[in-house]
Amino acid sequence: MFSYIIRRLISAVILLLIVSAVTFGIFFLLPKLAGQSTDQLAQQYIGKAPTAADIAAVKKNLGLDKPVYEQYWDFLKGIFVGVDYKFGPEAAKCHVPCFGYSFKTHIEVWPEIQSRLPVTLSLAAGAAVLWVLSGVATGVLSALRPGSLFDRLAMGVALAGVSLPMFFTGALALALFTYQWPIFQRSDYVPLLDDPAGWAQTMVLPWVTLAFLYSALYARLTRAGMLETLSEDYIRTARAKGLRERRVVIRHGLRAALTPIITVFGMDLGLLLGGALITEQVFSLKGVGAFAVDSINANDLPNILGVTLLAAFFIVMCNLVVDVLYAAVDPRVRLS
Repeated sequence: MFSYIIRRLISAVILLLIVSAVTFGIFFLLPKLAGQSTDQLAQQYIGKAPTAADIAAVKKNLGLDKPVYEQYWDFLKGIFVGVDYKFGPEAAKCHVPCFGYSFKTHIEVWPEIQSRLPVTLSLAAGAAVLWVLSGVATGVLSALRPGSLFDRLAMGVALAGVSLPMFFTGALALALFTYQWPIFQRSDYVPLLDDPAGWAQTMVLPWVTLAFLYSALYARLTRAGMLETLSEDYIRTARAKGLRERRVVIRHGLRAALTPIITVFGMDLGLLLGGALITEQVFSLKGVGAFAVDSINANDLPNILGVTLLAAFFIVMCNLVVDVLYAAVDPRVRLS
């Protein structure tokens, strides 16, 4: 098991390096191939009406006049050890992890992302707990009573949850539970440690709205997996041996049906930790997703690059955790 985890860690590091190289090439190599010069790229750091001397100084200070592979190496070093930039007579220290400075605000990218991470983490973690518990429980109950009224009702609601887009359900939830019936007042995000009650009150509606979409998918996935598992020979054998139904369902049935659910959960959680764009936009939450949308609209390449690498990191790490959980849930993975 230990050697398996080490192998997965090494492959995760290699994958992150590949993602960083591809992402860096997309943002800094493709513009050159499309005809954008280094002067135009450097000009975005200066502002209006720059002189030729200003552009040349910025190109030198930021290393934009170097070959792309040297720029990538400097970018990697900045992430792990930080880097010093010279804007005029003074030097600015970009602390670890350094993703550079914004084109528009001239502020370090990582502190901007870091200030928005608690919002995205709160949204993703709370919604994930809700959709896993509700989706898996609904799927198990539906599989135990296939064709029943509960099964038809639950799968109908799940079909609606999968079909309806997030911007529609989010706007509908706001219209009903904030404006029509003011159960959840709309307010800015409140940090958890400052006011736990205010934090929960702010996040409940986004949690439920986001969980409604994902729990529908998990309910259908769990139901399909449980129906297939409960028809296996070893389930009939366990029942014939006199085991309690609860133990048969949870210990033998649900455990075998968890592997595809764990896979999907790792992907979904990793994507959300990289920024729940639509949910944050609908509920005016200033998280990583909203930051990414603003950066794309402003064509702020360092910010976009930072968010992309952060999202890739979360996805790779969540998949690593999923691989380890696979080995814990299914012994066949460890043997292979």
